[in-house]
Amino acid sequence: MCSPVRRRLLGGLALTPLALALGACRKGNWPEGMAEIRWDRDTCVRCSMVISDRRFAGQIRGGPQDTVFKFDDPGCLVFWLRDKAAQYPWLADATTRVWIADFDSPSRDEMRWLEPRRATFITRTSPMGYNFAAVSVPGAGALDFNDMRQHVLARGK
Repeated sequence: MCSPVRRRLLGGLALTPLALALGACRKGNWPEGMAEIRWDRDTCVRCSMVISDRRFAGQIRGGPQDTVFKFDDPGCLVFWLRDKAAQYPWLADATTRVWIADFDSPSRDEMRWLEPRRATFITRTSPMGYNFAAVSVPGAGALDFNDMRQHVLARGK
């Protein structure tokens, strides 16, 4: 028979794999390789604003350290890519992954994520006022990534 101390120790060890498994669970619909965005806690790497509005969030992941950068607005992502290209030459690598939220995702808990260069962008009021949102289905007046990028960079913020 085990002593009470030993029983607690063994019981704690038995729960450890379960606790680890539950601790590793991520809420949300994250694509393979994408780091979880902790809504209302993580901040945009460019403007330092808290990432709250899921419809406009974005992320870049890559490089030798598998570095993650999170964004609150597609415009912040565009400016950051331009401003950091020399510092992070791996941004141009085909292995670098980039995601942008699909504005038309069905709910906050069922987010869809798009590759920006395959998405189209529509005009919507966004957190930092760049006023573009990514969608998977093009509509009237929608822009591709390069056209949206040119519009954002022309604003000069």
